Amino acid sequence: MIPFAITKIGHQYVLFGIAAVICLVTFVALILSPALSGAGRLWEKTAAGVLSLFVLAALIVGGVVIGLVVVKYWPEIHEFIA
Repeated sequence: MIPFAITKIGHQYVLFGIAAVICLVTFVALILSPALSGAGRLWEKTAAGVLSLFVLAALIVGGVVIGLVVVKYWPEIHEFIA
């Protein structure tokens, strides 16, 4: 049953999912883990975790905005490059 469900998913969604997992692992390894290990008390670790989530949200919003700008102005970008 599972192989049939996977074949119905487009390859773009699989690639986007893989990219999302890679980005999440990178976030945890490079931002969340050092933030939590740098704090001593439980409330400091909690605050560092919450602030790291704000950083993650800012990175996601920034990526979406940059992506939308590229999509909107792609003809101009392509003309400039070519």
